[in-house]
Amino acid sequence: MAGYRKLSRTADQRKALLRGQVTSLLLNGKMVTTEAKAKEIRKIVEGMIALAVKEKDNYETVTVTAKVARKDKDGKRVKEVVDGKKVDVFDEVEKTIKKDKPSRLHARRKMNAYLYTAKKVDAGVLGKKKATKEVDLVAKLFDEIAPKYVGRNGGYTRIVKIGQRKGDAAMEVLIELV
Repeated sequence: MAGYRKLSRTADQRKALLRGQVTSLLLNGKMVTTEAKAKEIRKIVEGMIALAVKEKDNYETVTVTAKVARKDKDGKRVKEVVDGKKVDVFDEVEKTIKKDKPSRLHARRKMNAYLYTAKKVDAGVLGKKKATKEVDLVAKLFDEIAPKYVGRNGGYTRIVKIGQRKGDAAMEVLIELV
């Protein structure tokens, strides 16, 4: 017996489908799909969340100085003339950043290797390229999703049966993060 469902697809199609659906589930928190796909998605998502919970606090905070371009009231870079050339003016700013320890970095890279880049569109401004924002799903896993499940040993997703699909009578389910 196979350790996974083949979903009537070739290996590359199946992997792409599962990557897309896992990305969608983590981005939105819930989705509607068929029962077989949901059970496969569940395996992957639960593993990722368990890894995020394990590595949630495995970082150190570091203060660094960074050069940031000075901007005027309109948000444009301020320029000054030096030796006959226009040059941007930079200010030094101290920032506090999270520096991952090796095991958290490894977990982050494993998640980034599997998840697609996700983009979120503002509801009011559909169809505008400027309204789309790239979402860092791995940061969302570590900062938002993992803290919710700290005291929980597995069972991070729920599958609720909706009913049969009209076209092919496949069982449709709602899979969501608990």
